[in-house]
Amino acid sequence: MSSETVQKVVNDYFDAICNLNCEAWVANFAADAVSHEPGNPPLAGHDALRAFFNGVAGGFETIEMRPQQIFVVGNEAGVKWGASGVGKTGRPAKFEGIDVFTLNDDGKIQTVKAYWDPATMMAQLMG
Repeated sequence: MSSETVQKVVNDYFDAICNLNCEAWVANFAADAVSHEPGNPPLAGHDALRAFFNGVAGGFETIEMRPQQIFVVGNEAGVKWGASGVGKTGRPAKFEGIDVFTLNDDGKIQTVKAYWDPATMMAQLMG
């Protein structure tokens, strides 16, 4: 798999978050994908991914979440990202993390392991 393909999937993933577009975000994942998010059991399949996305994104009016660095090796990428947004409460939030993606042969995300602190983000949104 080309480095460009992996980078495109990663960028599409983050673009969907910035647009608060759940279906575009889920479309980046294989049907049997698994996401490992802090504080949650592994999220397996599109329905679990949708519920997670809507749970987090539902707290935001706007969010800008962009990769700062993408390191591609084969069909995997380690991504350092930063995010800032405004919650539905009107409060700002700023947070960052690292995601490690593995893509399948079809160019879909098979697994993602996320390293970030959701409690800090929620504390900022809730005040």
